[in-house]
Amino acid sequence: MKSRSFFSLMCAVLLLVGTALNARAQDPVQESLKSIDWNAYQDETVKMLQEYLRIDTSNPPGNELKTAEFFKKLFDSAGIENTVFEYAPERANIYARLKGDGTLRPLILLNHMDVVRANPANWKVPPFSGEIVDGELYGRGAEDMKDEGLMQAMVMVIAAREHLPLKRDLIFLATADEEVNDTGSTWMLAHHRELVQNAEYLITEGGANLIFPGRGTIYGIGVAEKAPYWIRLIATGRGGHGSIPIADSAPNRLAQAMVRVVNWQTPIRLLPSVEEFFHQIASEEKEPRASQFRHIRESLKDPEFVKWITENDDYNYMLRDTISLTMMKGSQQTNVIPDTASCEFDVRLLPGEDPHAFEEEMRRVVADPAVRVEPISKYRPPNSSPTDTMLYHLFETVVHVYNPQALITPALNSGYTESQMYRPLGISAYGFVPIEISPEIDDTQHAANERIPVEQLRRGVKIYYELVARAANQ
Repeated sequence: MKSRSFFSLMCAVLLLVGTALNARAQDPVQESLKSIDWNAYQDETVKMLQEYLRIDTSNPPGNELKTAEFFKKLFDSAGIENTVFEYAPERANIYARLKGDGTLRPLILLNHMDVVRANPANWKVPPFSGEIVDGELYGRGAEDMKDEGLMQAMVMVIAAREHLPLKRDLIFLATADEEVNDTGSTWMLAHHRELVQNAEYLITEGGANLIFPGRGTIYGIGVAEKAPYWIRLIATGRGGHGSIPIADSAPNRLAQAMVRVVNWQTPIRLLPSVEEFFHQIASEEKEPRASQFRHIRESLKDPEFVKWITENDDYNYMLRDTISLTMMKGSQQTNVIPDTASCEFDVRLLPGEDPHAFEEEMRRVVADPAVRVEPISKYRPPNSSPTDTMLYHLFETVVHVYNPQALITPALNSGYTESQMYRPLGISAYGFVPIEISPEIDDTQHAANERIPVEQLRRGVKIYYELVARAANQ
């Protein structure tokens, strides 16, 4: 009786295994992934990113029409429906769509085509050369974010060429002017909201995957961002000849106000997503840091721990509103004391912060009626996406196929991303890019010698395609 029961049990198990294997074998997405000649597509990805990096879209002025035409040519060659929207002279967005069967809502692949300016004098190679040096691909935008935009375009092209079955429409949207005024997305949402408003998910920049020697790789999936709130201080005073000092001159008043603002320690505030981040990375730390991170809320009551963690650039921005002095203006002549001087601060506010209350507190810190505090950017209330969605769980699943030991955690981004503009439409938007880099390379974003490892780009396009192929069918 016992052996017969065992035999029956084994038959049932084998039947279930066989059924599962047969279902897997008949999974059209799995079959599509197995049949792809990845070496050829990876070679094409590297070549195309080099071409893309050679197009100078420094903003200002942007000139993104050139890159929209670059993408259009690529999509036309693959038979992908696309439209270029030139909304101002030399400024354009490009929209492409691969139709699914309509059973699920669309997935948007969003990127921006403009880049910040680069000073060639500080670069190892010219910033718009797309050169490969020691296995690394150099170029302004290599990280932010022409690499991801090109991978997204290649995902669309591969899906079209390989006839990937789709339950969701795949939408590619490359926008202009993200680095300065966001006129590209603003125009798109004002004039063609119908092209994106029904989407369920969106993937864009805002993720970072950092390799820490001896600790492994931490994948940060961007689920929220801080909100920019740029502020200018304008000091006024009596001007005159530089040979006769004026104690309360505009530059002197401004300098004293700047010092007070730079030394201002804004309050600590722990967001739930940030608390979860520290709980998760605790497993990668040694004691006593592991326990301090695991109990981060209690640890932040310890002044010594607060001093340590806020002196760490990687953690400080997550815990408070931040203020960076970025611009100063005074006289145009050394021997002239101007009657007006100004400076600008890049302020980033945590979700839930009241910008007007922050502005009033800055006035209190400045403490000088001769120094005006003026906001110079439009404030957009920050928002976030949940971590319990299909797409977020799929990030975890697909990443672990390629790096089983990777730690995956939600991330609050220090910088703004366009996710904030699309979440109010009911879209769950995430920052994710499947390229693993060292903190040293990560620091080249918006800096000299911006670059990515070529092998990570080759690996990344394969990961991105598998992620999108699966997301488009579940």
